[in-house]
This record gives sequence, structure tokens and C-alpha cells, in this order.
Amino acid sequence: VQLQASGGGLVQAGGSLRLSCEASGFTLDYYSIGWFRQAPGKEREGVSCISSSGGSTVYAHSVKDRFTISRDNAKKTVYLKMNNLKPEDTAVYYCARDPRSWLGDLSPYDYDYWGQGTLVTVSS
Repeated sequence: VQLQASGGGLVQAGGSLRLSCEASGFTLDYYSIGWFRQAPGKEREGVSCISSSGGSTVYAHSVKDRFTISRDNAKKTVYLKMNNLKPEDTAVYYCARDPRSWLGDLSPYDYDYWGQGTLVTVSS
């Protein structure tokens, strides 16, 4: 099982980025996927998650109306489109697999496989 996160980079405040999470070694269609982030000195926090079909999504309050999660199971990829980025969005972003039936849970503790992370830096 592998999850490969990519798409991070340096962007000015107000800008946009799209992160990708490519899955391999398992059937992505069967699993919910979450995006998380961890800023220096802070705990890892849930950003968004999406059900296996893509029909249900959940967002953290801090990113709601700015970020959009989506997936393309045929391409084995989950995306996180981030608009109107703010300096406080600066963090390493991780994707992870949720082995449970859909709960819409943004707590990281029960996610079983994690990608390596991609750094997003937003300058003011």
C-alpha cells in the first residue's frame, strides 16, 4: 500500500494550488481518503475527507469554502484544490487512507496508511 502526495510549493497569499494523492497497492474505490496538515510545532490536523464514491465530503471549518476535495478512482488519485491560500495554511500536507466505513472523521488516529507529505508554503 502506498500513497504519494504531490503538488505542494511556494505561493503568495491569495493564490491557489492543487495537491494530488496517488494510490497504489490497493483498490482506491473501496476507501475514504483524508487530507491532513501539520505546521511546525503544531499537531497534525484534519483538513478534509472524501467517501469512497466521492459522494460525501467533510471540511475543517478553517478551510471550508476555500478548499475542495475530489477524486478520480479511475486514475487512482484524490485531489485537494486550495484557493485563496493564507499564510496560516503553511504546513506539510499528508493524505491518508481510512480503513473504516464512511464516518467523515477528520481525526487522524484511525487512518492506517499515510503518504510522505508535500510542503505548502504561503507567503504574505
